[in-house]
Amino acid sequence: MKDGYVVVEKISIPSDFGSINKVESLIDSICSKLSIKEDYYGNVLIAVTEAVNNAIQHGNNQDASVDVEIAVGDKETDFCFSIQDQGKGFDFDNLPDPTAPDNIEKEHGRGIFLMRSLAEEVEFQDNGRNVTIYFSK
Repeated sequence: MKDGYVVVEKISIPSDFGSINKVESLIDSICSKLSIKEDYYGNVLIAVTEAVNNAIQHGNNQDASVDVEIAVGDKETDFCFSIQDQGKGFDFDNLPDPTAPDNIEKEHGRGIFLMRSLAEEVEFQDNGRNVTIYFSK
């Protein structure tokens, strides 16, 4: 998370897809608390749940004994969600283009593309184990 953001909420969930409802509740609560424009809600919901799904599946290999940490940062005109897993990380600079003809019909590989399309900015740290997704209010 960049400087200037104040952490307003933190949760930890087991790496189990059944925990996604807690993330959805957090998103609902934060969007209400920070008076986020209703038009932005869908983008936030999709981008953040995609990042958490990736952390559960690819980062922590769906090991429910390992947690995914989620922190929410707030700033005057922006807010962010930071998602951290305990995995080995990944090469986020060399991802296949999901819009390329060879990849267009593949069922996987669109998550980061979606996050980047729906948010103002997506930042990776700690070898890809931590992703922070920034949104305007």
